[in-house]
Amino acid sequence: MLDRFPEIEEVVAYIHKHIDEPLPLERLARVAAYSPYHFTRIFKERVGLPPLYYVSSHRLSRAKELLLSTNLSIRDIGLEIGQQSLGTFTSRFTERVGMTPAQFRASGEEADGSLRLLQRLRDWRMPDSVQNGRHRIEGRIAADASFDGVVLIGLFAKPIPEGLPIFGTLIPSLGAFRITDVKPGVYYLMATAVAWEMGAKEALLPRATLRSRTRIPIVVEPGSEVPYQDVTLYEPRLDDPPILISLPLLMQRFLRSMERGRR
Repeated sequence: MLDRFPEIEEVVAYIHKHIDEPLPLERLARVAAYSPYHFTRIFKERVGLPPLYYVSSHRLSRAKELLLSTNLSIRDIGLEIGQQSLGTFTSRFTERVGMTPAQFRASGEEADGSLRLLQRLRDWRMPDSVQNGRHRIEGRIAADASFDGVVLIGLFAKPIPEGLPIFGTLIPSLGAFRITDVKPGVYYLMATAVAWEMGAKEALLPRATLRSRTRIPIVVEPGSEVPYQDVTLYEPRLDDPPILISLPLLMQRFLRSMERGRR
């Protein structure tokens, strides 16, 4: 919800409407009628991310859509989202999605296969161990809407689901979860629901999936317990950043972890 700074709601809507145009900080600040400095501060406080990082996230999400729905070259897609350099576009996409643009474009079949494999498994759980000096993060996942599928839970360095999580787990339904072997550090917890009826394209472009993200970081410190985490999945909100991480890649990663845990 954008109730604390209602003027930011107007800026977020403006960003979505004009995402294909240049959106320098000064232009966005004028929409909110603030100085760039003050606008940056309240936007980050309200949304959780700096305004230009939020813009770049949605542009990368647009690139994901173009990769799957058009025959445009990767260079042309980079130009479409304002990246003049193919190398810069490729490196940023890879860092924040978890695979190269070419790999993402070709990943549809693997996406469907990973989801179907998880659905066929009946008695499974992620490996559960804690090494010395590491911690568990435990909690419970609920949802505002009915849901039947798998929930991906990750700890990230930023309050946006991008790249691969530093630590994570997967649960086959709503309920209790546990992330083990977490090193001391500062993390943001993100959770995303993947419904069994989703197709490959929906998994690759998860616009409507239930999700949750913490804006207050979880601090893991030596010798202290991490508070229990009550997490509620909700329908996408206007100010949510896109889910940039490749969910099929994350599912494949978890499947490999499960296989190693059985050996």
